[in-house]
Amino acid sequence: MEHTRGRRTQSERDAITVEIGYALASATFAAAVLFGVLAGPALLFDLPTTLEKVLLVTGTALAAVLFLLRVISVLVRFRPGGQPSQPGRTSPDS
Repeated sequence: MEHTRGRRTQSERDAITVEIGYALASATFAAAVLFGVLAGPALLFDLPTTLEKVLLVTGTALAAVLFLLRVISVLVRFRPGGQPSQPGRTSPDS
């Protein structure tokens, strides 16, 4: 993606918007699955109160951490302009 006088083109803005949407959607899904796995038994079964609280707190905390890590990893990987013009080449004269 080329920049025109320091301003982003419409296609660059669209690509960033789509990538942000993907990062948020995939992070939400991954966090929901992790929360369901960890906190699901506490919500479905009659467990001791202490164990229920531990599972809920652990599930919530780890789901939040996973959400943040997933969003960051997707957006860091995206970085517009990071692709070389000729993939596979390591230097301009090779």
